[in-house]
Amino acid sequence: MPQDSFYAKVRRGLPALVGQWLTLGQGDEDRLALLLAETARVTRVGRPETTPSGATLVDWSRPDGEEPPLWAARTATFLLSQMPARPTPADDDEACAWAYCWLRNRDFEDLEAAEQALPEHLREPLDAALRAAWTDLKGLRLV
Repeated sequence: MPQDSFYAKVRRGLPALVGQWLTLGQGDEDRLALLLAETARVTRVGRPETTPSGATLVDWSRPDGEEPPLWAARTATFLLSQMPARPTPADDDEACAWAYCWLRNRDFEDLEAAEQALPEHLREPLDAALRAAWTDLKGLRLV
């Protein structure tokens, strides 16, 4: 999987990732936007300057909407990976977005450590995407 192709998949998958948070999170859109922003700040996954509105969050979740900021997707990955509902990506693009965000949420020594840190239910669905994300991450470090 070429890196260009991988990153294109990530970008296409980011709205679906945020959409999963909207679908599975508990509360209305404004509450879910607040939870996303506050979680980003507390966990230091991101530092949103302002808390988005629910309407903005909905827009970020649409494939034809505004692209979600990376902090939102990274935080959605953080929250979704811990949900008892055990959500998984719906397709390859979304899997690439999950894997990309997973690797950027923590520093892993190697691919095996990143794989082992995944919740069990995500290991198979993210297997190929995580390998591609690792290659992408290491490729970026060599530049």
